[in-house]
Amino acid sequence: MSHSHGGPVGHAGAAHRWRLLVAVVLIAGFFVVELVAGLLSGSLALLSDAGHMAADVVTLAAALAATVLAARPSRDDRRTFGNYRLETFAALLATLIMLVVAVGVMISGIGRLGAEVEVDTGPMLVVGGLGLLVNLVVLMMLRGGAQESLNVKGAYLEVLADTLGSVGVIVAAVLIRLTGATVIDTVVALAVGVFIAVRAVILGREVLAVLGQAAPADIDPQQVEGDLRALDGVADVHDLHLWTLTSGMEVATVHLVTAPGADPHPVLDAAQELLSTRHGIAHATVQTEPTDHHGCLEIGW
Repeated sequence: MSHSHGGPVGHAGAAHRWRLLVAVVLIAGFFVVELVAGLLSGSLALLSDAGHMAADVVTLAAALAATVLAARPSRDDRRTFGNYRLETFAALLATLIMLVVAVGVMISGIGRLGAEVEVDTGPMLVVGGLGLLVNLVVLMMLRGGAQESLNVKGAYLEVLADTLGSVGVIVAAVLIRLTGATVIDTVVALAVGVFIAVRAVILGREVLAVLGQAAPADIDPQQVEGDLRALDGVADVHDLHLWTLTSGMEVATVHLVTAPGADPHPVLDAAQELLSTRHGIAHATVQTEPTDHHGCLEIGW
């Protein structure tokens, strides 16, 4: 029985830690400005955007903390994979926060429909414009990491939804000035709430796929098995398992039955090389077995 492991692998979130740090500082600073402006203007769209920005602060801070803690070696010997899953849990937190904010905004908006409200569009335009600028800067910083890290992607989607909220505040302010219909403020807030909920569901599905140990979306298990079977010296492949530990860290275990007379060491090296270079799986545990080996226990799950 042989075990082969890939070289050192860095989780994707750590490479983008600085982006999250700058984002936390910018978003937290502007949240205070937007909250005060929303209270003074009476704009639900502005207050909902401020609430979403508060959620951004929590989400970004959690994402940042997760990248730091994930890199630390586990002090508990029972955590054999370390703390890398913390980044996925941070993405799950982002999903839950987005859903809570979306529901809160929609409940407030529905309760406000039909009511006479006064909205000061001046602060809405100024703060909405500044908020849009801040969010665009943060989006540009996070965009690079969003394609590589589920944790950073959660933060990115949170800020993206907030960017739409800022656009909604500006649009609502302009339309209210033109028409005098303050109901537009409520309608925009409801639209932003729906958008946030949709993005949260999309992110949540990705998070649950990782936590459920599904095969990575960009890796076809049948293709991996077929490539392994095609290796010289391999007679059969079984017990292939593929999953994501955290973004950028794909993991695999597999049993390879070697052909009669085949040297298991070249087979082991070839399998490791194939999994790493062709399928992006840098950490794999490969067990080789001769064709006459009957020690592999059959399990019912």
